[in-house]
Amino acid sequence: MIIKPGTDRDNLMHNAYASDEALAVRQRTHDLYSSPKINFPEWVLNRIIWRGDEQVLDVGVGSGLYFEALQSRIPNGHLVGADLSLGMVRSAAQQPLAAQIELVNADVQSLPFPDHSFDVVLANHMLYHVPDINQALIELRRVLKPEGILIAATNARYNGNNDFNMGEFDNLIGRGCQGLGMRRSEIETLMERIHQSTGNFTIENGPSLLSHHFFAVQRSDLPGTLIFPEAQPAVDYVNSMRAMREPFLPDTIPWSALITAIKSWLESRMTFSSYLAVPKLSGVLVATNGGGFAHEYVSRLHISETNSTNNDSH
Repeated sequence: MIIKPGTDRDNLMHNAYASDEALAVRQRTHDLYSSPKINFPEWVLNRIIWRGDEQVLDVGVGSGLYFEALQSRIPNGHLVGADLSLGMVRSAAQQPLAAQIELVNADVQSLPFPDHSFDVVLANHMLYHVPDINQALIELRRVLKPEGILIAATNARYNGNNDFNMGEFDNLIGRGCQGLGMRRSEIETLMERIHQSTGNFTIENGPSLLSHHFFAVQRSDLPGTLIFPEAQPAVDYVNSMRAMREPFLPDTIPWSALITAIKSWLESRMTFSSYLAVPKLSGVLVATNGGGFAHEYVSRLHISETNSTNNDSH
């Protein structure tokens, strides 16, 4: 049985997202070291056309990364933010725009909203943390209006054969373990367990999962690279992953010792190389039963079906 700390509710609420500290490290790293430079919330929200009066739910709201970009798009609408972690809800409440936003402590697998409440639901970089994806998607569809739109940003899966979703960070963990005396076969087993624990919801399997609940799914990819001119920010990023990675380590490898070993190895490597490049691939899946990009097609389909039925009746 593979341990999945990334979908363990207690681990998520009390370790990984008890506060926004670790998340802030990762967000800041992407802001500072990504190439090309992209305003990710703006890019995500630009995947659909906005009217300005939408009722919007942001599930897994975190510290409120999307607040500003969302509020500028719905001047006559309303935004609700929800998160499983009460700590994250409290962090979101500290944002300058929070007074205009309704914040709720809620689980995506059992949302406390009536059917057909929202025009748009965001579930960005959070569905891979959900133990029961099917139940979460049932709930997301339930609270959407019939022509509502789901926006779900996520990452590519790192399977050991490509580095497109920041697999280099796990490679650094392997290097650190090697420096602490782990045998190669043990490190390979460790990496395999880590890779098998990911992939709950990715840009590769997400369209298939969404297609069981939505008529149309659209995928947009955003490749990029993190470029580190020095070791410390890369080490800090690995350290921010502690809650998701430490459970896989043997008792003989303390996390603090691992971080020290990673820093030592990386600083030594960067003596001969001026930077560390970490390829990444994220993306957005937009799903709907008849709104947004699918509206015209679904309308024509209904007209065609109506005409066919009328012709059959004559």
